[in-house]
Amino acid sequence: MTTTVLDLKKQYAAFKAENPKVRIRDAAQQLGVSEAELVATGIGETATQLAGDFRELLKEVPTLGYVMALTRNDSVVHERKGEYLNVSFNGHVGLVLGEDIDLRLFLIHWKFGFAVHENDRKSLQFFASDGEAVHKIYLTDQSNELAYDALVDRYRATDQTGNLAIEPKPEVVAPKPDSEIDVAAFQQAWLDLKDTHAFFGLLRKYNVSRLQAMRLAPEGYALPITMEAVKSVFDEASKSSLPIMIFVGNQGCIQIHTGEVRKLVPMGPWFNVLDPQFNLHLREDHVASAWVVKKPTVDGIVTSLELYDAEGNQIALVFGKRKPGIPEKTEWREVVAQVANPGRTRM
Repeated sequence: MTTTVLDLKKQYAAFKAENPKVRIRDAAQQLGVSEAELVATGIGETATQLAGDFRELLKEVPTLGYVMALTRNDSVVHERKGEYLNVSFNGHVGLVLGEDIDLRLFLIHWKFGFAVHENDRKSLQFFASDGEAVHKIYLTDQSNELAYDALVDRYRATDQTGNLAIEPKPEVVAPKPDSEIDVAAFQQAWLDLKDTHAFFGLLRKYNVSRLQAMRLAPEGYALPITMEAVKSVFDEASKSSLPIMIFVGNQGCIQIHTGEVRKLVPMGPWFNVLDPQFNLHLREDHVASAWVVKKPTVDGIVTSLELYDAEGNQIALVFGKRKPGIPEKTEWREVVAQVANPGRTRM
């Protein structure tokens, strides 16, 4: 290890001694470094740096069997147990399409990888060029450890110094002022949507940020609601066993849970789903705005909840369970309509 890495290792050890319960992501923020740099201080003890084509590595993850996939951003952690199935890539864009683990991968943002063995847990952890975590894969009691060890040996980097070339975070580009947007054309294009996946292209075409789109939406297509209303939707979904879809993402990965949510546990600033196969940990105090959003498709209107932080970053998306070619469930639409219009009587 270089002197710089050794110095950081000492700082991190002292920090952990004084703050044993602080998680590594928060420790990195307090120490003014990236999470990847802190992971790298464990090389030779708790971490092994990985190298090679991460696309090929990910194609081998199904050999690990039953694992836990973790994707997060600053405001929410999404954990889903299952197997990596149907892993495929088109260039640097990848898909994992299993019933349990459902991912959209953007490998252009995956720069660093590590195998980590700490606190009796083995994992594969991946980070962007700025050192932010993009995706982690944890072994469970049912995983194939021999396959994991073999995978780590195959992708072990020659350089194990832990000296990472961390790049600055990309600058946030301010959205165009509302006055410079052709609002009428934007609204008409929204009304003409045929697929929810076309929404991103719509934003790009009119150079509109996601949160800005909420303000400029056609009348009745983006309604502001409170965090309490969002929790009411989860509560109703839990009581009625209504399956939903929860999307959580960052620059390198979007992770999707499809299914029921049962055990809802508020804990301090956190709103949690604590089910056997799925855990969600959402910082309520980070939710600066929440919206009920309607998008036209060839299958009819699709309704979602969208959560944003104070900087306009998307925290999470929630839909009723559906697949292309199948209309949205009436039960989901009614649950959301109730929180959007509290005086409404359920059908």
